[in-house]
Amino acid sequence: MLAAGDKTKLMSNLKDALHIPDTQSARDERHLAIQRVGVKSVRYPLLLRVGDAAVPTVGLWDLDVALPAEAKGTHMSRFVAWLDALDAPLDATRLRSELAVMLDKLHASEGRIDAQFPFFLRKRAPVSGVQSLLEYQGRWIAEAREGITTGDDKTVLTTVWAEVVVPVKSLCPCSKEISDYGAHNQRSHVTVTARTNEFVWIEEIVDIVERQGSSELYGLLKRPDEKFVTERAYDNPKFVEDLVRDVASVLNLDERIEAYVVESENFESIHNHSAYALIEKNKRAK
Repeated sequence: MLAAGDKTKLMSNLKDALHIPDTQSARDERHLAIQRVGVKSVRYPLLLRVGDAAVPTVGLWDLDVALPAEAKGTHMSRFVAWLDALDAPLDATRLRSELAVMLDKLHASEGRIDAQFPFFLRKRAPVSGVQSLLEYQGRWIAEAREGITTGDDKTVLTTVWAEVVVPVKSLCPCSKEISDYGAHNQRSHVTVTARTNEFVWIEEIVDIVERQGSSELYGLLKRPDEKFVTERAYDNPKFVEDLVRDVASVLNLDERIEAYVVESENFESIHNHSAYALIEKNKRAK
């Protein structure tokens, strides 16, 4: 049995042993704020909301916050803790609210979430009706930044961008025009990055792009389908300039989309380089 004095001393020693200094929370005297600090290229499971379904995939996450000049460091482990706590299907709208949760967890007013992920849509071949999956690349960027300041009041503006890379088939109009038969064609990757003011399904953006290609792509085709796709592309030739202009024309008509960037890279079949075009527009700008 320990004496009272020995017991008190033992408890004091245990308390000292369990105390771990929190260097990150120390004050920094260099007076330099950091705009973005966090974790990069974190692979972590992501439950994606596609239509009414919750689709599991893997996200490549970049997470960061702004660090005030007086703070020495941020709490890096809390980014992963935030990721691990995500328990509901994510879409661009939910990501906005989850950004607020992350900022609160890091005690920050400004921050950014960048998540890239593959996803699949089930498609039906145009003639046979055979079904298969086609892969697309998606990305969300949610960012909270301080806006106009009035006196001591600071306004934080949150923006959410959705990005989709859509593969389509394109056929060269010039090649068709000058050739006695046939025309060179290629796969094209059309990337749409859009800022929206209302909810837009990620599949809607895919559909917009696929309708503007010379033809859609499919994971599985029977011979009648191959004939259909080949002939449809031949009857619907598109330059890389046509692709971005046609997609942009549709986006201009959608009032839910405030700003966008449309890019197309055509992987040329008769050259060892790609053809490329880009249109960028902020529909709110005067």
